[in-house]
Amino acid sequence: MDINKVLFISQEIAPYLPDSEMATASRILAQGVQEKGIEVRTFMPKYGSINERRNQLHEVIRLSGMNLIIDDTDHPLVIKVATLQPARLQVYFIYNEDYFNPNITKELEIDSHPEDNDERSIFYVRGVLETVKKLRWIPSVIQCSGWVTALAPLYIKKFYSDDPSYRDTKVVMSLFDEKMVAPLDEKMAEKLKCDGFTDEDLAPIFDKQASYIDLMKLAIGNCDAVMQCSPNIDPEVLKLVEESKLPFLAYQEGDNVEMVNRCMDFYHSL
Repeated sequence: MDINKVLFISQEIAPYLPDSEMATASRILAQGVQEKGIEVRTFMPKYGSINERRNQLHEVIRLSGMNLIIDDTDHPLVIKVATLQPARLQVYFIYNEDYFNPNITKELEIDSHPEDNDERSIFYVRGVLETVKKLRWIPSVIQCSGWVTALAPLYIKKFYSDDPSYRDTKVVMSLFDEKMVAPLDEKMAEKLKCDGFTDEDLAPIFDKQASYIDLMKLAIGNCDAVMQCSPNIDPEVLKLVEESKLPFLAYQEGDNVEMVNRCMDFYHSL
C-alpha cells in the first residue's frame, strides 16, 4: 500500500498531558512518521487541564463554527491548534465547553465526569472526521489510540463509507494497557442510531452500559488492522483480535526508531 498521508486520532499526546505510555507513544509515532516524509495530521481532545497560553494554542476560525447534533442537541465545534517544537508537528484540538471545561485539577474530564463519556466520545470522533473533510485532506491510514477513539472505525466504515475522504482509508486500532473509570450510558446506542447506525452495527454496545471490552469489540469489528502498543493487554481484547483474523502487529521491545520503522512497514503491508 502506498502511504502518503497518516491521520492520528489520539486520546492523549505528550507534552500537552503528563507522560503516560499512550501520550508518549502517540507523540513519538506521529513525529517519527512525519520525519519519514509522510504528511501527518494529529488530533486530541482539548481537555480543560491543558493550558492554552503556555502551550500556545489558538483557534482555527476557518475550521470552527460547525454544529454537531448529539441526542437532538446542537454542540458547537471549536478547533484549536498548536505546533510541537522542535519537531514542527501540528496538533489539532477538538473543543466544546459542554464536554471539556477549564478546571483547576489535572484530572481529565473522561475520569472526573464519566457520565458524559458516551457523548464526549461521539463528539470527539465526529469532530475530528468532519474537520479532516473540511481540510480536504485524504488520509491513507488512520491510527486510533485510546478508548475515546473507539467509535472512529465504526463512523469511517459505515457513516462515511462513500465519502471520498475515507473511502479507501485503512483504519488501525492501537491497543494500550488502559481502563475506563465507568461504563458508558446505556442510551449511547440510541444516540448513535440518530446518525443512521442499525441495531446490527451497534450489537456490541446495544441496550447496555458499554464496558471497555464492548467498545474494543465494536472497534475491532470495524477496523482493518490492530497494533499492540503495550506489553500488557487485557486477554479478552487479545482474544477478540485473534478471532477477528485481522492483520496484527504484536508488541516488541525496541527504541523509538525501531518502533516507527515497524509501524511504517505495517502500514505498507495493509
